[in-house]
Amino acid sequence: FFFFFFFLSKNILFSTTKQKLESKMSSEEQTNPTPSTQNKNEGGEQQQEQEKKIASKKSEGGAKKQGNNANKGKSADANAGDKPLPEFIAHRAALWDKLKVEYDEKLKNLEDIPIKITLPDGKVVDGVKSKTTPMAVALGIAKGLADNIVVAKVNGVLHDVSVPIESDCTLELFKFDSPEGEKVFWHSSSHVLGQALERLYGVHLCTGPALDDGFYYDSYLADGKSLSQDDFATITATVNKIINEKQSFERLTVTKEDALEMFKYNPFKSKILREKVADGTTCTVYRSGTLCDPCRGPHVPNSSRIKGFMVTKNSSAYWQGKAENEVLQRIYGISFPKADQLKEWKKFKEEAEKRDHRVLGKTQELFFFHQLAPGSCFFLPHGARIYNKLMEFIRTEYRARGFTEVITPNTYNTKLWETSGHWQNYQENMFSFKCEDALFALKPMNCPGHCLMFAHRPRSYRELPIRMADFGVLHRNELSGALSGLTRVRRFQQDDAHIFCTAAQIKDEMKGALGFLEHVYGIFGFEFSLELSTRPEKFLGEVQVWDRAEKALAEVLDDMKERTGKNWKLNPGDGAFYGPKIDIQISDAMKRKFQCATIQLDFQLPERFDLLYTEEEQLKRPVIIHRAILGSVERFLAILIEHTGGKWPFWISPRQVVVVPVHENYNQYAEQVRQRIHDAGFFADADVSDKLLKKKVALAQEAQYNYILVVGEQESKEESVNIRTRDNQVHGMKKLDEFIAEIKQQTQEHK
Repeated sequence: FFFFFFFLSKNILFSTTKQKLESKMSSEEQTNPTPSTQNKNEGGEQQQEQEKKIASKKSEGGAKKQGNNANKGKSADANAGDKPLPEFIAHRAALWDKLKVEYDEKLKNLEDIPIKITLPDGKVVDGVKSKTTPMAVALGIAKGLADNIVVAKVNGVLHDVSVPIESDCTLELFKFDSPEGEKVFWHSSSHVLGQALERLYGVHLCTGPALDDGFYYDSYLADGKSLSQDDFATITATVNKIINEKQSFERLTVTKEDALEMFKYNPFKSKILREKVADGTTCTVYRSGTLCDPCRGPHVPNSSRIKGFMVTKNSSAYWQGKAENEVLQRIYGISFPKADQLKEWKKFKEEAEKRDHRVLGKTQELFFFHQLAPGSCFFLPHGARIYNKLMEFIRTEYRARGFTEVITPNTYNTKLWETSGHWQNYQENMFSFKCEDALFALKPMNCPGHCLMFAHRPRSYRELPIRMADFGVLHRNELSGALSGLTRVRRFQQDDAHIFCTAAQIKDEMKGALGFLEHVYGIFGFEFSLELSTRPEKFLGEVQVWDRAEKALAEVLDDMKERTGKNWKLNPGDGAFYGPKIDIQISDAMKRKFQCATIQLDFQLPERFDLLYTEEEQLKRPVIIHRAILGSVERFLAILIEHTGGKWPFWISPRQVVVVPVHENYNQYAEQVRQRIHDAGFFADADVSDKLLKKKVALAQEAQYNYILVVGEQESKEESVNIRTRDNQVHGMKKLDEFIAEIKQQTQEHK
């Protein structure tokens, strides 16, 4: 067998041209098995890429060339596409073919068993077990639907449209314009990208997840080679070739042993399989063209669904996010089912780059970061004005809504975190230190401290609800590669609050919390969506308590729907183990979605801290509601900068008014006007430089002053100002007192 395989590899695989082999491979059956392969860099709700600042290797955004004179010649070969395919591809394909034949044999003698498939509109379609696919059902409805579906849900679980259905079920079909379709489409695109990287450079693929805006694939290049923007055109050309080959995505379930044999050449895939797939169990492998990849899937029917593809940037990353591991090459991409969508995305990205909070933060002198305090922001005077305005605004709302602000310590003995459970589950994300032979840690959240406050004396039901608010400084030990402007930092503050209440008070308190966030987001012009996440498989507490709580939350959301018309979604089984929650996502001016607010019920911490209150001579356990509206003030500020594009509403603007004299003779009056406005509580400057008037006005507009007050002889005589805006709208002359009254009104109305 060895000599036969060697002969086959050498005389067929490498003697034929690369194009012929690719054509052969693309016509063969394809699969792609995957266990839970996503590492911590890919995962969860955040999908935050763990980018590493590797000074000698990083090439961000396609804007920098990788390498320098010292490592020229170590970059990936630009002519890699002319090389024969790596030997491991033939080994993989041979084992795949063998297993596929065995699988097909098992299907041959299956009995035709009828099944019922129920569509969302209630219509029932007849099918055959292990033969009818979601694609077949879609074709029965309309060819246009079949041409556009990306993925299905069978009994609420994501399912390949080309994989047969196994039993009676409910069936949903999703196009790209759904969250489900988008994620699957981009994950499939990462497989296409991975295949191109293997073909071109013989890389060892690592992980390739879908992100909130595209995808990436990490790969390992031997001998210190790297990829750069110079490779983008070659990669794109090969991807387009794969797309045109209309490669189908095929799925095969294999044993752990077979998977390890198939991927024995790749230490990264082997490690994932050993760690993620239990002994004696199976995983899935997907094949498309020359690529076989362990993957949970699902995937699009074939590569031709991709009509617009672009490599967007590259960087270096550590394997599994650990600095002691191998350095990987990370290639990012974006793709769409229509070429026009890619054009629209490029325009969108151009606008997003103009609004980037890191860019505007620099040009407007709001904040900066320094290598001596990574992940901890320095807020300059104008940035501090906005930051403080946000907190003042929330404080005013707290007073009106019955919250009491408290101040808690920054550091606690780790025994506190052991009681709360954070030390066991969150220790690596905390900053800890020794003090007098005891171990302490900076607080990453406020809730355990608030539990100590509640428990420091006996409580009566008459005191409840107790609403504790805290702007305390928090620290989280984020990986350096995950830090990103204000959106991911190590030092931050939250508009954090915890409500201690009885079970009977949950509905009213949740209603108040939703009303609070509706008011705040309305002022900033954010749209928002709501999801109710219910009891997971593993949970703390009694089922009856959960049921009552979930019913109360659903009623609150229904009340809001009736009042505002805002729909909400049910997210079954996705609640936290300590209680159900309402997930809130906001949409900014560019329709991007962010999660800031959180409203969560907690049955766990009251148990852990043995919190009690007295009612009718009985001791009872309170419920805690975790609640934040802005969330991290730093992150909210980043979102707000990009939402406004740096054109701040007057009430929160760091540069509200500038007074511009037409001649130096009126500098004194300009200064008097500035002082009057300052004394009224606003941010005002006076430009008494020797620049020409036209230049002063242009600079003021560029700096985004809301109002530019031009003063001269007439204005000084009549104690008035000539008003124009940053958008060059001229409002004419107005008495200074009248102008101040108007901007006071604007501030009160949050305009």
